[in-house]
Amino acid sequence: MRAQVEECIEVIRPALQADGGDIELRDVDELTGIVQVSLVGACGTCPASTQTLKAGIERIMRDRVDGVTEVVAV
Repeated sequence: MRAQVEECIEVIRPALQADGGDIELRDVDELTGIVQVSLVGACGTCPASTQTLKAGIERIMRDRVDGVTEVVAV
């Protein structure tokens, strides 16, 4: 599952970098399906980062990676 999450992040990353931000994978809990990430750069301080995380990153990961239940920022 972790490898699939890492591949998915590589698909998402260019869009975040285009806005001056980035994403770092912190942990994948395969039992609960919770993926922990850090949003850095412009994404770390953006007021819309929660929306980006839930409506964008989490939705994409849940669609592409079986077992992902939630993506949280740490």
